[in-house]
Amino acid sequence: MSKRYRIGIGGIAIESSTFSPLPSTADNFVQERGDEIVANYPYFENGTFEGRQDVTWLGTLKARSIPGGPITADSYAAMKGELLERLQAILPLDGFFFDIHGAMSVLGMDDAEGDLISAIRALVGPACIISTGMDLHGNVTETLVENIDIFTAYREAPHIDAMERKAQAVRNLLTCLDEGIRPYRAWVRIPVGLPGEKTSTFWEPGKTVYGKLAESDGVPGVMDASLWVGYVWADRPRNSATTVVTGIDPDAIAAEARKIAQRYWDARRAFDFGVPTGDADWAIDTALAAERTPVVISDSGDNPTAGGAGDIPIVATKLLEREVIASGEKTVLLASLMNARAVQVAKAAGVGSEITVTLGGVNDPINGFPMEVTGTVHSLLENDETGGDIAIITVGGLHIIVPSRRIQFPLPESFDKFGLDLATFDIIVIKIGYLDHEWEELAPTRLLALTPGAVNQDIANLPFERIQRPMFPFDADMEQPDLTPRVFQPIGQEA
Repeated sequence: MSKRYRIGIGGIAIESSTFSPLPSTADNFVQERGDEIVANYPYFENGTFEGRQDVTWLGTLKARSIPGGPITADSYAAMKGELLERLQAILPLDGFFFDIHGAMSVLGMDDAEGDLISAIRALVGPACIISTGMDLHGNVTETLVENIDIFTAYREAPHIDAMERKAQAVRNLLTCLDEGIRPYRAWVRIPVGLPGEKTSTFWEPGKTVYGKLAESDGVPGVMDASLWVGYVWADRPRNSATTVVTGIDPDAIAAEARKIAQRYWDARRAFDFGVPTGDADWAIDTALAAERTPVVISDSGDNPTAGGAGDIPIVATKLLEREVIASGEKTVLLASLMNARAVQVAKAAGVGSEITVTLGGVNDPINGFPMEVTGTVHSLLENDETGGDIAIITVGGLHIIVPSRRIQFPLPESFDKFGLDLATFDIIVIKIGYLDHEWEELAPTRLLALTPGAVNQDIANLPFERIQRPMFPFDADMEQPDLTPRVFQPIGQEA
């Protein structure tokens, strides 16, 4: 009779900007426990993975939040403690799927994922095989590589392959168990820190740099080749691009890791934004002059999909300075300015009522400022899963979406719940980073406004103090770095 595997699942996932003044807490996380973890993976069907009946999947705690500021120490300790307690209760395990993002920051801690996986490894022991499927915007430290058997990262940005790559991580774990493999890992820190908006895989050089990872897949002795752009808005020593190549041949994986690292380093100066960029005034004026509408503008510095606070009203203020917008001659949809108090006022007044409210500067009082507006309650949406109660307030031609909690609007269909026809607006302003293929059909003209905030695109001039130097682009003329891989011995077989 074949062996039946016991595999645990768990993790804490968030992308944390250390430049955000808004701390994240456990309340910001959607938390799943036990069987509901497996039930919510799209690549599991009826509790099984690819039809395998020889695995018992055991959920611990899976906590996931939209990007934000660093987690408070007590919230992290509570989630970590529950995960470990649930893990202890299901031991022994043959394997563990560590489901994380890779860019979590905790106040007072330099390597939160490293801390978490060290505690997990101490519980499950060296015989348990641990696999992880990570966002390519994670920062991978040596501590992670010391404790994880096999790595897999997304290869597309935006992340259209996220579930595919997570499924591959599970598949890799089962392969190791089935074939009795304990892999080597070759790790290289690449001293480059670039924003995701410049390193998309939808245009060059990201398209080629990531596309060539498939060449490593076919090398004998290689199980997985992964490359991380990293998460640049974290003032931590671990901030950088990295590559990890996993496999059974230490020489082969070291050669591939060096090749991947050098390829990324060589391309560093060619990475650039995929749409035209400029300051907020330039973006608004360019949009107003466009012949075809709507025009979509990214308010990139206050982007909640990367850790922005979501309530800096600079662009809203500048929009209302244009008479054609203030008068209603031109219409603009702005998503969004979070303010729970303003939503309460809107609900109390009701749809169609005129109200005066203050927006902005609640989550991010450093980059933001109070903005008083008098407008009409256009519509109300109650009990949204992410944004809570949401009001749309119109001021002249500006329609401001005001959620009670931070919320993301990454896709055109994100607005379906409001019953709005996006095509009727002249301009759509979104606190977002990427403006790629999802928006192309609706808005051929897409602009990225270089605005202030926790995820400001002006990387080289942000107040970094703790990153490892030299590092590009902070040290633009630095010499060729040492990209010699560090090869880690199979876990449990270290000399």
